[in-house]
Amino acid sequence: MPNTRIEVADALRGIAVAGIILFHSVDHFDVFTQEPIAFTLPCDQVVGKVLAWLFSGKMYGIFAMLFGLSFFIMNDNQQQKGRSFSGRFAWRMCLLFMFGLVDVAFYDGDILMLYALYGLLLIPVSYLPSSVVWCIIGLLAIQPLELFCLLTNTTIDHTRLFDIYNQTVALHAHGTFWENVVNNLRYGFELNFRYNVYSGRLTQLFCLLVLGMQLGRQRLFYAEGRNLRIWHRALALSAVAVIALSFVEFRQLTLWLTPIYNLCILLMTVAAVVSAWYAFGGVRRAMFGLCLFGRMSLTNYLLQSVIGCLIFYGYGLACYRLLGTTFSVLVGLGMVIGQYIFCRYWSFGGLKTSSSDKTGGHQRGPLEELWRKLTWI
Repeated sequence: MPNTRIEVADALRGIAVAGIILFHSVDHFDVFTQEPIAFTLPCDQVVGKVLAWLFSGKMYGIFAMLFGLSFFIMNDNQQQKGRSFSGRFAWRMCLLFMFGLVDVAFYDGDILMLYALYGLLLIPVSYLPSSVVWCIIGLLAIQPLELFCLLTNTTIDHTRLFDIYNQTVALHAHGTFWENVVNNLRYGFELNFRYNVYSGRLTQLFCLLVLGMQLGRQRLFYAEGRNLRIWHRALALSAVAVIALSFVEFRQLTLWLTPIYNLCILLMTVAAVVSAWYAFGGVRRAMFGLCLFGRMSLTNYLLQSVIGCLIFYGYGLACYRLLGTTFSVLVGLGMVIGQYIFCRYWSFGGLKTSSSDKTGGHQRGPLEELWRKLTWI
C-alpha cells in the first residue's frame, strides 16, 4: 500500500523536539556548578521534578521511534519500486553522523551520531520476519544489560564517564568557545556513549528504533482497520504499568527499573497522542503547529544546541548562574516559540494561517532539504 504522509508522526516529532528543548533548558544545557543562582523561585524544585517525569528519558525515545518509522517508509517506498535502499540508507547515516559532528561541537549531549550508528543496524533487521523482530523488541525492552548485571551482581565502572563529564562541565561554565569545541569534538561521542550505558539507554535506544520500524511495517500509525482500538489498548496497558511502577520503591533495582518505567511513560504518551489525534478533529487542528515544528526536526534540533549554548554557557550570556529552573523553562519556551516562528516563515513565506498557502515558502526545512539532496546525490 502507498505510504502517505503521517501527520501524527510529525506532531509527535514536534512534541519530542520541543520537550528536548525545554528539558535541556532546565539542565542549562549540561552546566551544573556549585555557584549560587541569582534568580530562583520557590516552585523551582516542583517544576524540575514534573518536567523530569514528563521529558527526561522519554523525548529522545520518541525521536528514536519516529526515526525507525522514517527508515521503514523510505525503505518500503524503494522496495515497491524494485530497488534496494540499504546502501543509500548507509550513506544517509554517514551524512547524519556528519550533522552530529556539527551539533556536538556546540553541545556535548548530541544524539545524532548515536542514531547514525544504530541506524546502520536497522538494515539487517529490516530483512527479518515480523515474528523475529518482535522478539528482538521484547528482549531489548527488558533491559538485558542491566538485568544481567543485577542477576550476576556485576558492576560497570563509570569512573571514566564522571571524569570526562566533570571536565566538560567545567569548560561549559568557564572555558572559551574554542576550548568547548575542541573538548566536545574530542570527548562528546564517548561521553554520550558512556552515558547511554550508565542510564540504560544503550539497548533501549535500539529497541525504540526497531519498534518504530515495526510499527511502520504494521501500518499502525494509519487510521486503518482496528488500529485505533490497538492504540486504545496500548494506552490502557501502559497507563496501568506507569501507575503500578509509580508505587514501587526501586532501591537496588533502580538501574534496571528506571529505564523500563521511562519506556512505559513514553509508550503512554505516544498512545495518548495517536488516539486523540484520530478520535478528535479539534486535537488535529490544535496540533498543527507541532506538525510544522516536527517537519523541521533536524533543523530545530541543531538550532536549539546553538541557541541554548549561547544563552547558558560561560562564553555566552552565562545564564547558568542567573536563572533557576522556572526561569530556565521560560527561556526554553521562548526558544520553542522563536523557532516555531522561523518554521512558519520558512514553510509559508510569512505568518500565514493556511497550511495550503505556501507561496514563497519551502516544502522542507533547510537541513532536511540538504540531507535529502545529499542522500540522493
